[in-house]
Amino acid sequence: MVEKIIELENIDPKIFFGANNMLVDELRNYFPKLKVIARGNEIKAMGNKDEVEIFERKLNELIDFFEKHNRIEKEDIERLFSDPEAMKSAALKGSDDALVFSTSGKPIRARTVNQFRLVDDYRVNDLLIAVGPAGTGKTYTAIALAVMALKNKQVKRIVLTRPAVEAGERLGFLPGDLKEKLDPYLQPLYDALKDMIHFRKLEAWLEDGTIQISPLAYMRGRTLEQSFVILDEAQNTTISQLKMFLTRMGVNSKFIMTGDITQIDLPEKRKSGLLQAIRILKDIEGISVIEFDERDIVRHKLVKDIVKAYDTEQEKE
Repeated sequence: MVEKIIELENIDPKIFFGANNMLVDELRNYFPKLKVIARGNEIKAMGNKDEVEIFERKLNELIDFFEKHNRIEKEDIERLFSDPEAMKSAALKGSDDALVFSTSGKPIRARTVNQFRLVDDYRVNDLLIAVGPAGTGKTYTAIALAVMALKNKQVKRIVLTRPAVEAGERLGFLPGDLKEKLDPYLQPLYDALKDMIHFRKLEAWLEDGTIQISPLAYMRGRTLEQSFVILDEAQNTTISQLKMFLTRMGVNSKFIMTGDITQIDLPEKRKSGLLQAIRILKDIEGISVIEFDERDIVRHKLVKDIVKAYDTEQEKE
């Protein structure tokens, strides 16, 4: 008799094992000759050497599936044992075009014309500029692409950044140290990640630097290789800041800049680097500019009317 202990690294066992330890019970059904015990974040299998090796292989395939799809259900276990090829390809009904899966297991995919264009252009370009009004899913789709690339091991890290420009507020008057002042400003980026990565895994990746979230000023002097880098709120970068950011691009990296050119919060005398970048970079091979509009808005239905009303007013002025 041999004994094998498999540890779940950065996975919440309550979510992985399921209600009433569903996954453990299913494994016991498929391996009746083994003694299977789950305790904490470990699973122990005891029995015949060959059976234990098969058990370990199947369990690791389930772990890989869980980390990609953020869920594991009875049907997934059945598929693994009855049709391993279907499991490997993850060609599940209704999810074959998913970029990633939410923490509840729902597929996250492009939903509008320009979101689809962003996904398509990402496959053939290394620098993408996505501009358009709030609520069009520019940043969310970009982060989904980044998480997909990281999970597929196409990049080694994700770097998310924003320029620390106050939208009518003063960061200096907020309580706390620099990190505490900036965390609320970077919260939209955290929110998107929390939708796509379970807490324990996200916490581990933030801790070891696999995922980095920081103000744009912290990018100076770095070379970002094998990285997926997203600059959000790019309309609030100055020309020199954006040039600095773009020249951080290293080998095997993808860069996406997102912004809304109607919401520039820079002092009046300072020009937006994003406006200049669109003008001078749009015809360079390997760079794509995607212009989102009110048709892409996927928030509350009123947001589309609000954006249209402001655009109409701006045209009058």
